[in-house]
Amino acid sequence: MVSSEEIHFSQPPPGEVSKNAAASTFAEVDDAHRIVPSIEFQDVLLAFDDRVVLNRLSFKVMKGETKIILGGSGGGKSTIIKLVLGLLKPDEGRILVDGEDITDYNERQMMSVRKKIGMVFQEGALFDSLSVYDNVAYRLHEQGMPEEEVEPEVRRMLRFVNLEDAIDKMPSELSGGMRRRVGIARALIGDPKIVLFDEPTAGLDPPTARTICELAMKLRDLEDVSSIFVTHEMNNLDYLCSEYAVVNEEGQVVFEVEGERLCLINTKVMMMRDGNVIFSGTDERLRKAEDPYIKKFLRGH
Repeated sequence: MVSSEEIHFSQPPPGEVSKNAAASTFAEVDDAHRIVPSIEFQDVLLAFDDRVVLNRLSFKVMKGETKIILGGSGGGKSTIIKLVLGLLKPDEGRILVDGEDITDYNERQMMSVRKKIGMVFQEGALFDSLSVYDNVAYRLHEQGMPEEEVEPEVRRMLRFVNLEDAIDKMPSELSGGMRRRVGIARALIGDPKIVLFDEPTAGLDPPTARTICELAMKLRDLEDVSSIFVTHEMNNLDYLCSEYAVVNEEGQVVFEVEGERLCLINTKVMMMRDGNVIFSGTDERLRKAEDPYIKKFLRGH
């Protein structure tokens, strides 16, 4: 375990972190800045040729909330992430990030928006010719940050994912799970308050997938990060909707089971099928859904 001083971006006292984490996890927090969603889609339509990819999609991701997007391949899940990043433009509708309408932004304007967002890819998407250090430091080097400031920041992010010992290794020396964790460290450079996960556990063994989910929980519960977590794996849903991260009296991050309630208030589920939202709500409601597609999906996972 690592101490709270090592992992927290803002580094408040351990007791305060634990208290705040519980408050934001189990209750709606009445802060003015939380009124504006971190991400909002308003009636978004996107089609390629004659195929509708997203059909009048509307949803919000509130501050500190994790939105888990479920569904089979081709359902439109990853397309949502590309739209948030401005890599695709909708045919109709509006997309807002932190209340800012980015729908018609050009590439220069989107570069400014992307600085607020961390992106975790399915395969880690590391530069094979660069060390772990240089991969994580890449954005800071691009911004011209002095090296004496870069190294402490890189080490801080690697401590967050428990990989500081791998700082001098090359990607080829890492396991698949370690590569994903380095990808998360790189995504967190600059302390973004929005993180997008695109199938981050695909192809990983269950223990490693669990580790990735724990990192997502730490961001949600201890750092108040808003996120979209695209997945087709039910194990991810089980972890994210029933457990939460706190810092105990010894300053260690621990994961506790939520208890009788099956879903944390800051974690919601949205299921996609053929570009349509067929479910939006809590994990508990999802498991009770009568929709034949949902029931078949749950049985198959």
